[in-house]
Amino acid sequence: MFPEFMNELFEEVEGKKNKQDVSIFTLSSCMWCKKCKAYLKEKNVKYKYIDVDNITVDQKSKILEYLRENYKPDRIAYPFLVCDDKFVVGYDPNKYEELIKSEEK
Repeated sequence: MFPEFMNELFEEVEGKKNKQDVSIFTLSSCMWCKKCKAYLKEKNVKYKYIDVDNITVDQKSKILEYLRENYKPDRIAYPFLVCDDKFVVGYDPNKYEELIKSEEK
């Protein structure tokens, strides 16, 4: 789904709900990003993440370019959650719930 250079950067977090491909782009010091990770862990969702403040400037710019080209968001903000082919910008547990639930049906 993502380019190879991004797949090498992802850290995986195990969870029993693993039918979906859930990825988040976060900042290591961001309160909302930490809440997003805690939400997914609490819901037992398997996910992977990249803390974009812990990678090189070049890697970060490639990721931002990829997100803009492939998802066409109004803005880039963190956390940026991608669930299969849908995305949510910012911390929004109601939207996370919709995405995760909709795939269970």
